[in-house]
Amino acid sequence: MSRPWCSATANGLRVAVQISPNAKRTEVVGETDDALKIKLQAPPVDGKANEMLIRFLADVFNVPKSAITITHGHTSKKKLVEIRAANLSVESAMQQLTPQA
Repeated sequence: MSRPWCSATANGLRVAVQISPNAKRTEVVGETDDALKIKLQAPPVDGKANEMLIRFLADVFNVPKSAITITHGHTSKKKLVEIRAANLSVESAMQQLTPQA
C-alpha cells in the first residue's frame, strides 16, 4: 500500500517528514496525510535536529549519512528528504519506517 509521504526517485526514495525536536527519544511516532512523524532528541539549534534526522535515517536504512540529503525545509518542522540507495523500494521503506501497532 502506497503512502503519499514516500515515493521512488531515479536513485532511491523521497520521504516527507514532520519532526518534533527536543523529544525524550528519537523514533517514528506515526504519520499524517502527507508526512511521516518523527520525534528527535536533538534541539532545533545550529542544525542539530537536521543532523540527528540524517543519522537516524542512515541507521534505519543502513546507508551512509552522505546518501541522505534534506532537499527542502532545512529550518522547518516539515522536511523533504532524499535517500540515495539503489536497493531501496517504497515498500521496504514503509516497512522500516511505519510504526508497528
